[in-house]
This record gives sequence, C-alpha cells and structure tokens, in this order.
Amino acid sequence: MRILGIDPGSRFTGFGVVNILSSGKITYIASGCVRTKGAAESLAARLQVIYQGVSEVIATYKPEAVAVEKVFMAKNADSALKLGQARAAAILAASNHGLDVSEYTALQIKRAVVGRGHAQKDQVKHMVKVLLQLSGTPQADAADALACALCHAHRAHTERAAGALVRRPRRLRALGAAVEAGRLKAAR
Repeated sequence: MRILGIDPGSRFTGFGVVNILSSGKITYIASGCVRTKGAAESLAARLQVIYQGVSEVIATYKPEAVAVEKVFMAKNADSALKLGQARAAAILAASNHGLDVSEYTALQIKRAVVGRGHAQKDQVKHMVKVLLQLSGTPQADAADALACALCHAHRAHTERAAGALVRRPRRLRALGAAVEAGRLKAAR
C-alpha cells in the first residue's frame, strides 16, 4: 500500500510518500515541499499552488491512501484559519483523485513515530530518518509529512492484523455450519 502524508501550510506544504510491503516493512519513496510565494501572492493564489502541487504529487506517485495532519488551535486565529484553508486545498486535491483521506492530530503522529505524544520536532525528524533508513535528515515540513504517512501506515497495519483476527471466527462459523448441513464431514 502506498501512502501520501501531508503536512499542510500556507507557505510550505510538506509531502512524504511511503510504501508498505507485503512483509509489513515500510519503505521510503519520496518527500519534499510544495512552496508558495507566501505573502507575495494572494491567499487564493497560494491555495491554487497547494492544490496543483498536491495533485501533481498524487499523479506522480499514485498513492492509495492519504494522511493529513489535523489543525491545532494556535494562539493566532488568523494563522489557524490559513492553515485550515491550506489543509482544505490538499484534502480537495486528494478527494478529487478519488483517494480516502485520514486525519491525525500532532499528538497521534508523534506517539506513532516517537512513542511520546509530546516529542520535540528534532526527535520526530530523527525517528523518521531511522525508521525509513534515510541517509540524510529530511527538511522539517517533509519530515512531518513522512511522520504522518508512517502514523497511517502503523494504523493500517494494525487494522489489517485486527481484521484477520476478526475474520477467523466467521470462517470457523461457516465451517461449522457446513458440517451441520452435511456438506463437510467432521473429523473424529
């Protein structure tokens, strides 16, 4: 399963793409940032750049799922609103490509990657580098996006494992029903 993680921002929107192999191992595919010109261009122009940039990343790497960091309420309400609009542009790009979007708080992402919900940014960057066996440390926004993708990968792996446990009893019930109906003979 290929996962695109997105760390939205009105100036820099980080992206990170990872792949979950059938063995469960997570491998690095790509990462980077969609850059806007910041205050030099209108908000509408920045949102268009984010939408087009995320659309281009999706077209290039063809993820099967997208994970986006949720907005936290910052001290500055204007910044929080701009961040929410940047998130919306990224989510809309994913949705227009028919992709499911999962959202995670910074606390959930840090807990999944570092083991502590209140980890520092440098700890997250270090663990992303270690977990994905990267030769260098990715820039901050790309590292956050990769951490978001790793969080989703861990959740997807856990859900698959739990699903296998849930499905087994159904199979056993079906076998029991087949034995009762005489379609299968029970071993004695």
